[in-house]
Amino acid sequence: MRTLRSAWPLAGLVAGFAGLATSYLVAMALSVRESPVIAVGELVIRYVPGDLAERAIQVLGHWDKPALLIGIFVILGVLFAYAGHLARESWARALIVFGLLAAVGATAVALRPGTTVVNYLPVAVGLVTWLVCLSLLTEPLRVAPDAEEAPGPQAEPGADEKMSDSSRRAFLIRAGVLSAVAVLAGGAGRLVSRGRRQLEETRRLLKLTGISEPRVPRSATVGVPGVATWDTPNDEFYLIHTAIVTPTIEPGEWRLRIHGMVDREVVLTYEDLLDRQRTEAWITLNCVSNRVGGDLIGNAWWGGVRVADLLAEAGVHEEADAVLQTSEDGWNCGTPLAALTDDRDAMLALAMNGRPLPIDHGFPVRTIVPGLYGYVSACKWVVDMEVTRFDRIQSYWTAKGWGEQGPVKIASRIDVPASGDKVTVGEVTFAGVAWHQHVGISGVEISVDGGEWQAADVAPGPSDDTWVQWVVTTQVEPGDHLVKVRARGKDGEVQTEIERDVLPDGATGHHEIDFTAEPA
Repeated sequence: MRTLRSAWPLAGLVAGFAGLATSYLVAMALSVRESPVIAVGELVIRYVPGDLAERAIQVLGHWDKPALLIGIFVILGVLFAYAGHLARESWARALIVFGLLAAVGATAVALRPGTTVVNYLPVAVGLVTWLVCLSLLTEPLRVAPDAEEAPGPQAEPGADEKMSDSSRRAFLIRAGVLSAVAVLAGGAGRLVSRGRRQLEETRRLLKLTGISEPRVPRSATVGVPGVATWDTPNDEFYLIHTAIVTPTIEPGEWRLRIHGMVDREVVLTYEDLLDRQRTEAWITLNCVSNRVGGDLIGNAWWGGVRVADLLAEAGVHEEADAVLQTSEDGWNCGTPLAALTDDRDAMLALAMNGRPLPIDHGFPVRTIVPGLYGYVSACKWVVDMEVTRFDRIQSYWTAKGWGEQGPVKIASRIDVPASGDKVTVGEVTFAGVAWHQHVGISGVEISVDGGEWQAADVAPGPSDDTWVQWVVTTQVEPGDHLVKVRARGKDGEVQTEIERDVLPDGATGHHEIDFTAEPA
């Protein structure tokens, strides 16, 4: 580096990322769940339009949040470099850039639920670090070149931009030291962020009485390789939530407040739930973002306490028709009161597949409501339930244009063969899954190349709240083929062929695959 012009932006860049590192270290040391960068990221997620959020989920899948953070860091890097560039002419201008960035971080922190003075300390430390580091890095750049290197009358253009050896050496040493300190601070932040590791240990040692091991009914499977496993392992269960950093709540610190249009407010602890009668059930959950034939669906053995019993204790007012559920991270959803108080196994779940809930799936407590999409019911890390009316509330996803009630739509999927597969001419076996939680599936049919619908054998599930597997074998001639599937519900509904996108309340249409039949 021979010129001053390139050194100033680099000074801003080093100072900027040093500030991010120290702010992260302070946040982790104080057990603040969200560093300022994470708070900004979650603020973006909260206010991004619904169609854009849906597009990100479809295109990026589980990489949507990492992509958002990368984008934030790239923007910050550009702004940090720009602040360094401005500092060359005016320290005040650089101060304004860093001050505005700190203001954005403080605003994002302020908009989080449960914010206290402690939550602002990482922002303050980051701002101070920016200013101190920028001052240290730019001091050598303000020193005039050595006298013997001063440009003469015949000097090359830009000679006055060249750095003296001593200035360059001082700048590089300081930049290197501060960069190393920033890396160490970031690493130290990782080391002191004990929350997740401690909670994993708490969860591992937790013994839940009254929770049994899952047993898959023999009648529920068709025994065809390639069909989705009827019971979904925890580590394969789909994950959709808005939190960039998942909340870490110790069971002993968890509280649930039930209030609003009730006769009496109820506050529950984790121990209170453990002391109550438990319910267990196989329940299939699927995301409203699941496209026709998609895999954002899973079936698990859930265990917990029925929500209906808790609401009965609170004494729900007759005019109420909704419960606004709120997560520890501030996400919320409006759930139809009828779905929480009828005969279905709507529960505060403590266990998933015979074990305490995984942290990413809502440990220590989450809500499960069969028959509703998760965006109106499946509140992870639930800490508040307000009994209310739909005309008085607006929840996270409905504010982005999604439907209010969110009942699961009847759907089916072909798993075998996969689209594009080559099969042997003659008898070909088709198999897959179908679901219509809290209603049930009465039949499944396939159609090859637009021909007549052929009934499949459906493996009965233990209840109407789970998906079912199906299988059918039929003769196929040589050539390319297209097969589609539809399901029939126990209420008489036939799955529609009309194709609709996931917005505003779930996708519709027949899943179809293409395949080629060849001689043996």
